[in-house]
This record gives sequence, C-alpha cells and structure tokens, in this order.
Amino acid sequence: MQIAVLIKQVPDSDDVRMDEVTGTMIREGAGAMINPLDLHALQEALTIRSSQGGEVVALSMGPPQAEAALREALALGADAVVFLSDPRFAASDTWATARTLAAACERTGPYDLILAGEKATDGETGQVGPEVAVMLGVPFSTYVSRVEFDGCGSVEVSRTVEDGIERQKLPLPCLLTVLRDINEPAMPTLSGKKAARRAALTVQGMDSLGLSPDEAGLAGSPTRVRRIFRPSLARNPRIFKAGDIEEGIVALFDELESRGLIDEQGPS
Repeated sequence: MQIAVLIKQVPDSDDVRMDEVTGTMIREGAGAMINPLDLHALQEALTIRSSQGGEVVALSMGPPQAEAALREALALGADAVVFLSDPRFAASDTWATARTLAAACERTGPYDLILAGEKATDGETGQVGPEVAVMLGVPFSTYVSRVEFDGCGSVEVSRTVEDGIERQKLPLPCLLTVLRDINEPAMPTLSGKKAARRAALTVQGMDSLGLSPDEAGLAGSPTRVRRIFRPSLARNPRIFKAGDIEEGIVALFDELESRGLIDEQGPS
C-alpha cells in the first residue's frame, strides 16, 4: 500500500508573529516543529504500513527551513519524503497550498491512501486536506479517530463528531484527516536520526510540478488577509469597599438582571 502523509512545519505557539502590512506570518527567527496533528497522521501511516505493507511518503511545502520537518519524518520512519520549496509558493492560502500538494501527489503517486492532520496550529482552518481530496477527485473523511481495512479495497473509519461517533466506509484511494485520539506518536530512534541527517533531499518547485504562476503562491490564492488588528480589552469596573458590601451585592444583582441572566426566581 502506498501511503502519502501531508505534513507542515509550524511555528511554536509562543513564537507566532504576523506582519501587519502584508498579512502574512513572520517565520524568520521563530522556533518551528511539525504540526502536532500531522505527527498523528504519520504515526497512523506507519502503523498501517506494519499491517498492510507498502511505503510511507511524507510531503511538505514550505521555505528552506522546512527541510527539518521532513528530516524528522524520516527519523520517525517515513520511507521517503517530497520537499516542495520555491519562493513563488510564498503567501499561498489554503487553496493554493492544496493545489501544490495535489500536484505533488499526482507527480509522485499514485497513492492508495493520503493522510493529514485535521488542522494546522498556525491556521486552524482544516481546509487543506479536503481541498486536496477534491482536486485529486478522491473521497475523503475528516475528524477520523479510528481506521480499519476490510481487505476488499476499502477502508472503514470512525469519525468523532459533536453528537457521537460516525462510521463511514470509503473506497481506496481516499484521503483522511485525523484527530489526536487516533494514536500516540512514537519518538524517533537514534539510528533513525542518523539516517535522516545523511539523507539527500530532492527539492521540487513550481516548474517541476507543472504548475503555472497563477496556480500557486500569492497569485494563485483567491483569498487575502486584508487587515490585522490586535483586540483591545476595556473594563469599567465598579469597586465597593468593605463597608459597601451590601450595596455592591444589590448592584451586582441589578446588573445580572438587566442582562437577562437572572430573574426574581434566581439564575435563568
């Protein structure tokens, strides 16, 4: 079974900074790591490989420093990686990112199964996985917390949704985005780290993927960040001193009642 895993290098949460002029993320000088949910996708791919056989290929699009994420994927057990890096990919929105990843899957596949994390911590959109599936013309399922194979060319998944668990059966090939509940990612081994450090990475850009300039990067992005602002928190408190406690209690109940949060009978 040929399995592709879509991974993304994201900034450490404490290091996220935005350029208020361009509306893009400032990645230079920020700590980086593999998107945590993508680690669960990679672990699931490795588990499936153990039971079904085949090969796991990790694909990632990003600036040159994203190479570290792919080397970590190799250290964790991926058989091969595909590094998509080109200055013209910069400022891609989810649609342009999905277009690039879909083109890479078509060029390096075919794949029986494509896995990705449910969302990335730096964008929180959850859009790229489903968009890739639509562009490739394959069925997909999201919020996947369990994967089972029936041996008949299809996969059965459990989806964790608000009102319980849904069961779906999808034909292969298909794409799944997974939740953290699906597994517990393993740590890389020392031998894996050594092999990953020595591995040669091939970089693919817009030309090698057969994309035109208006399909990727900022030019291929139908959405834009028009404005960034920092929300301000303003308070106008009323302070009651020790001798005014009863007055303060009355004022508090009057305020709650004016907001419809309590009535004469108590909390609503």
